[in-house]
Amino acid sequence: SVTTTSGVLFLRWYRLSRRSYCLIMVSRFKKNRKHRGDVQAGHGRVGKHRKHPGGRGNAGGQHHHRTHFDKYHPGYFGKVGMRNFHLRRNPRFCPTINVDRVWTLVTEQHRKAYEKRTDKAPVIDAFAAGYFKVLGSGVIPKQPFILRTKFVSRKAEEKIRAAGGAVELVA
Repeated sequence: SVTTTSGVLFLRWYRLSRRSYCLIMVSRFKKNRKHRGDVQAGHGRVGKHRKHPGGRGNAGGQHHHRTHFDKYHPGYFGKVGMRNFHLRRNPRFCPTINVDRVWTLVTEQHRKAYEKRTDKAPVIDAFAAGYFKVLGSGVIPKQPFILRTKFVSRKAEEKIRAAGGAVELVA
């Protein structure tokens, strides 16, 4: 609650629901109490207090409120540019990783478990790790593996095949 220097209470807590409250002004201190007995209550005789003399909301933005819209909201009306009917937010989102960093996507124990085996090769899923394209920079160990990815460069695919591996493209 808010009090004045004389200790008079101006605001009171009003309960909106079980948990929420708001402060409301006490009726006896509202300006309307002072206007009791005045016929127009501060709104004048000539230009009377009517409901919505300028229209409701943003009415008249291009007509009788044009100067206000032009001054305080320039560029509110009209269009700019071309329409894009099928807007895709990330058509060029393509995180990349180099082929020499591909083995960091699996653990060292996982790599060593498949090091001596010739019947099976480990599957490294670059797409699941968040990389869409594998590029061909660097050298890789001569250990075969299967790489799952969306895109792969020519040099990266050559290096993987030279190591005895394969590339599996996923959508």
